[in-house]
Amino acid sequence: MRNMQSLVIAGLFTAICLQTTGCSNPADDKFKAEATPPKPSNKTFTTSATEGDKAPEAKALPAGTKLVKAVAASSKIEFTGSKVTGKHDGGFKIFTAEAQVDSAKKQLIEFKATIDMNSTWSDSDRLTGHLKNQDFFDVAKFPTSVFEATEIKAVGGETKPAGSTHSITGNLTLHGVTKSIAFPAKVAIAENGGVTFDTEFAINRKDFGIVYPGKTDDLIRDEVVLRLNVKAE
Repeated sequence: MRNMQSLVIAGLFTAICLQTTGCSNPADDKFKAEATPPKPSNKTFTTSATEGDKAPEAKALPAGTKLVKAVAASSKIEFTGSKVTGKHDGGFKIFTAEAQVDSAKKQLIEFKATIDMNSTWSDSDRLTGHLKNQDFFDVAKFPTSVFEATEIKAVGGETKPAGSTHSITGNLTLHGVTKSIAFPAKVAIAENGGVTFDTEFAINRKDFGIVYPGKTDDLIRDEVVLRLNVKAE
């Protein structure tokens, strides 16, 4: 009987949400990034360190390129998740992002972002604690998430959403699962090599092993919207 009541309540919530905008899926009008097996990359993300103090796996920057790093005060990595009754916004307070650019040719060569998952925040303190536990990110077991580009292509004005300048393909490691995703982004490179990187797209959390369903009468949607607004210099 209780299960039947929960199903009835869920049905009522759904019916109400179909008639309002407050419960709509924020991912409906966003680019959907399909998750596929990770792609190999022949790139080794370079650093600007000198020969004497660089890591063994690093290599010298190619001529004409430079490494730029995110400015924390003006960069954001955020997300929006939703359920039957509404949505929640959140993000990550601590992360690093680096890009290798050829400022003369106005080309983005490489891009990498690393997130401290313990810095997760949301618009609800209770939800933040839940996101960090085993039901979602399990930050004790998976303390970092990483995106590293494997292919960066300049695109024409026909790419959706409007204003996108590049198609970015890369490996996203989230919740201990690595998948290749591709998404459009707006990239601007200044004369001094500074970069602004803006994108908004949706992923399916279940592709990364995050399968917590939520309450029977308040199911959590599979799609999560990710937003990257990164300024590097």
